[in-house]
Amino acid sequence: MSGFKRFLMQGNVIDLAVAVVIGAAFNSIVQSFVADLLTPLISAFGGLPDFSSLKVTVGRSNFMYGNFINAVISFLMVAAVIYFLLVKPYTHLKDRSVAKIGKTRDCPECLSEIPKAASRCAFCSSQVA
Repeated sequence: MSGFKRFLMQGNVIDLAVAVVIGAAFNSIVQSFVADLLTPLISAFGGLPDFSSLKVTVGRSNFMYGNFINAVISFLMVAAVIYFLLVKPYTHLKDRSVAKIGKTRDCPECLSEIPKAASRCAFCSSQVA
């Protein structure tokens, strides 16, 4: 039982639980953005984007492929919102911070931070390779 308690108290389990809760809350925000803002905007320019009435009847069975088309369009819109509002800005900020970190190195003599292109340390004057 103590192993199970240690497992539950690990940071990874807690982080995952918080991520699931935040993700569920954020899902409602994104769904509202798509349903209340993007879909009416698309409707204003291209007509009503509702394909739920499309179906194929084989025998006595109805295949509602229009609902599938609606689900695909909704998924693509949600994916685009997530990409352009979260992923792209985060990647841009991450790349900027990596670029700052990658331009310096430590002096082997005094361990001060110096530019990678430097041939001498500005702090101790030692020659660096």
